[in-house]
Amino acid sequence: MKPRVSVVQYLNTAPLVWGLIHGTGRGRFELSFTTPACCADDLRAGRADMGIIPSIEYQRIGGLKVLPGLSIASKHRVRSVLLLTRVPVEQVRTVALDTSSRTSAALVQVLLRKFYKLDVTTRPASPNPEAMLRSADAALLIGDPALVYAGNARVYDLAEEWRRFTGLPFVFALWAHRPGPALDPEALARDFAHSRDEGLAHLDHIAAEWAPPLGLTADAVRVYLTENIDYTLDEENLKGLQVFYRLAHEVGAAPAVKDLEL
Repeated sequence: MKPRVSVVQYLNTAPLVWGLIHGTGRGRFELSFTTPACCADDLRAGRADMGIIPSIEYQRIGGLKVLPGLSIASKHRVRSVLLLTRVPVEQVRTVALDTSSRTSAALVQVLLRKFYKLDVTTRPASPNPEAMLRSADAALLIGDPALVYAGNARVYDLAEEWRRFTGLPFVFALWAHRPGPALDPEALARDFAHSRDEGLAHLDHIAAEWAPPLGLTADAVRVYLTENIDYTLDEENLKGLQVFYRLAHEVGAAPAVKDLEL
């Protein structure tokens, strides 16, 4: 039986799974594509053996291990995780949170409560920015809808905001799995790192596939995947993740702060 892998269906995941779909890992895993929140739910419920989970969910789901060296992170500006506001951010009191997201929802609370010192009320909402902003001062929008947002709201890039306040990169998602006899952690780490490397070597193919449906140029897709997204889990990214976990716990977005088991 093939290992079941739950994958986020956004552009920023495409390089990570390119080798599993088109390269040397083709046919070796059973892939299903969904939102970040559902990836976590699939792993929690046992519908998947591993998945790209929102980084905050590592603190909420017990018994997981993380593949070393791999993540979806941003060193500076990410462009696909945005806080849209009708008013200056200092005046925000209500926030509509994209139900596709969990890490970014926690990040919004950390930024607004810890750094802007705001007392905000949040509520879940479908990712429709116009509707969200009709009923709230601000709206969290993530993924491809955020990447192509062209509305009139004020736009705050959350990775850029995080970097401004902490001086650190932000890790949005991790490859996580539940240990079991059917999964060899060393083989998984090798196979998934190779899949990422194959994807980064085939960015022209990815850009040609993804640019038309998103309404972007191939060059814009390549810039996003190389300059806005970082696919490592290096020491700087790990430090940013540890600070995020601590602050998320302080604002009540994480039940505890546990170290990553790689």
